[in-house]
Amino acid sequence: MLIDTHCHLDFKGFDEDRDEVIKRARDAGVEKIINVGCDLEQSKNSIALAEKYDFIFASVGLHPQEANNVDDKTFSELGKLSEHPKAVAIGECGLEYSGPAGRDLNKEKQKEVFLRQLELSGKIQKPLIIHCRSAYDDLIEILNSSAKGGSASGGKSSILNSPPGVIHFFSGNLEQAKQLLDLGFFISFTGLITFVKDYDKIIQFIPLDKILIETDAPFVAPVPYRGKRNEPAYIVETAKKIAEIKNMSFNEVVEQTSKNALNLFSLK
Repeated sequence: MLIDTHCHLDFKGFDEDRDEVIKRARDAGVEKIINVGCDLEQSKNSIALAEKYDFIFASVGLHPQEANNVDDKTFSELGKLSEHPKAVAIGECGLEYSGPAGRDLNKEKQKEVFLRQLELSGKIQKPLIIHCRSAYDDLIEILNSSAKGGSASGGKSSILNSPPGVIHFFSGNLEQAKQLLDLGFFISFTGLITFVKDYDKIIQFIPLDKILIETDAPFVAPVPYRGKRNEPAYIVETAKKIAEIKNMSFNEVVEQTSKNALNLFSLK
C-alpha cells in the first residue's frame, strides 16, 4: 500500500484529466490520497473530492500566503469544514518567509493565523500539516511554546492534546529536523530527493517510523518525470529513493510509511 499524504488534485491543472490521474495512481498501487486545502475554496474542493472517492481524504487549512486575506469569518468557516468526517487534518498552514509572496507577507500576521489553526487542531483532535519555508527557527519557537502550554488565546494547544502532525516538504537542516522530531512531528519528503542530495543525511538519520512520503502534485515531479506535471502515481519514485538512501527494501519503506500515515491521520 502506497499513500500520497499531500497533493492538490483540485487544482485547475487537473481539470481535463482528473479521473484519469486518479486511475493511474490506483494502478500504480496508491491506495489512499490526502488532498490538501490551502484556502477556504480549496478546502471545500478537497472535501468534495474526498466525498466522490472513498480512498481520498481531505485536509482543510489556510496557507501562510493567505495570511493577509483572512478574518474571524474565515476561521468560523474553517472550523465548520474541519468537522467533516473526511477532513483528517488541519493544513496546510505555517510560515512562508522566502520568495516574492513570503517577502510581502507580515510575519506577525502569519504567526497569528498559524497559531489559530494550531489551536483548532487541538480543539478537534486532528493533526497539523505544516508548510514551512525559510522560517524553521520561528516555527520551532512557536511549537516549543505551544508544547509548554502557550497559545494565541490562552487555550490548550494541539501539541498538548493530540498528535502534532507532519512537516510537509521538509527543507530544513538536520538540527531542525531533530528538534521537530523531539516535538513529536513526522517529517515528509517529496520527489525533490530524487534529484538533489541535500537531504540524504537527514533521511539516513530520521527513523523510518517518523517519515511520510508525498508528491505535492502538481509540483516538483521526481526523476524520471522532471519537467512534467507531478501526480500521485509518481509517489513510487520517492519511496524507491528513500529505500536506496536508507539501504532498505522498497517494500519495507512502503509498509512503514503507510503505517505512519494510517496512524497519524486515522485513515480507514
